[in-house]
Amino acid sequence: MKNFKTISIIVIIIAILVVIKIMFLTPKDAGKPQGPAGGGKAPATVVTVFVAGTEVLNNKVFASGTVLANEEVILIPEMSGKITGLNINEGSAVSKGDLLVKINDSDLQAQLKKLQLQIKLAEEKENRQKQLLAINGISQEEYDVTLNQLNSVKADVEFSKAQIAKTEIRAPFNGIIGLKYISEGSYVSPGMRIASIQQIDPVKIDFSIPEQYASMIHKNDALKFSLNGISESFSAKIYAIEPKIDLATRSIQIRAICANPKGIIFPGAFAKVDLPLKEIPDAIMIPTEAIIPVLKGKKVFVCKNGAAQPIIVETGIRTATQIQIVSGIAPGDSVITTGIMQLKPDASVKVLKSNIKK
Repeated sequence: MKNFKTISIIVIIIAILVVIKIMFLTPKDAGKPQGPAGGGKAPATVVTVFVAGTEVLNNKVFASGTVLANEEVILIPEMSGKITGLNINEGSAVSKGDLLVKINDSDLQAQLKKLQLQIKLAEEKENRQKQLLAINGISQEEYDVTLNQLNSVKADVEFSKAQIAKTEIRAPFNGIIGLKYISEGSYVSPGMRIASIQQIDPVKIDFSIPEQYASMIHKNDALKFSLNGISESFSAKIYAIEPKIDLATRSIQIRAICANPKGIIFPGAFAKVDLPLKEIPDAIMIPTEAIIPVLKGKKVFVCKNGAAQPIIVETGIRTATQIQIVSGIAPGDSVITTGIMQLKPDASVKVLKSNIKK
């Protein structure tokens, strides 16, 4: 019963408030628009503008690359045997032709001596048979058999020398030898890694760029690159371009070469490549924050006669702070750069600041 009384009182109070509101809200008040400042025109939005102009634009492509040795080889034996000589000083320079590894070849040397004796006897026999053939002492067939035996022994000698050559590993080019993985006296077999040789002056830089830039690059084009941990940048020159676009990444592979006389550029390092493509003398550049993505592309707001006007634009090259406008904006247009998310077409604007110096 008590709850019923409370509810009845609340209902009566609400009814009284509704009656009071209806009595004091005259038709004149109800017809007034409820806009800002008593229904007046909306205040102008304070914005900053960028007056577009032309400037020289250096079109560049930034890419990630990898440093490679100019020449690189891993020393691996061609035959099994015990190491009898190991002339590897880790980290030192080697010259082309230097003997680095020698595998035991005593059995092959003995076989070679045997063959050399056989070849001497075969040559003497062939000489006597040749003289007999001249006086018809033997038939041509007998002489041919002897000559064939001589040539067969000579072939065996060449094969033996080739086998002995496989017991030696020599430096294939000038370079720096790396860490060794065996010691003298070790038994090696084909496929075992002994050491590596790197030629690091010059070095190569491998990188790739998107396919749309393929027509803008040429052999001997210059570029710059930087490395982590080294403050200075390095100059390189393109010397090879892959004649096929990668189907997976839609990019083209490029290789450049760089002198490395100090040996401070190491193969395997990560390189940040700066490749200039072409220079645009009259590019229109505006701040990137002025661009608004829309369904049909991109748009900007320009200030005309104190009002904001939207314009669809076509963009080009983007830098860290600016973007190129290919169409839609002309030099001298005042592009709004702040407050653009609150703007609507024909909205009143008040320019607070622009890039024009007075």
